Amino acid sequence: MSMAKPSPSYAGTNQLVALGLTIKELRLNQNLSQEAFAEEVGLDRSYLGGIERGEHNLALINLLKIAESLGITGSQLLLKAKI
Repeated sequence: MSMAKPSPSYAGTNQLVALGLTIKELRLNQNLSQEAFAEEVGLDRSYLGGIERGEHNLALINLLKIAESLGITGSQLLLKAKI
């Protein structure tokens, strides 16, 4: 499996970084390793790491899967990230 490359146009934008930091914070609050959480969500661990670093402009369906695994809605996740 090839590793997903960071989004060339959007990697590092304030919104993606804020979202990634929020996802990481919520994951850590649930005492989940990145590997265990990625498996639960159904994403590759390295891809999830890129999301948490604000490198990937993730698809809506992946955002919803992440939010659901964190026990919140997609809109709640975006509100927590202040975006």
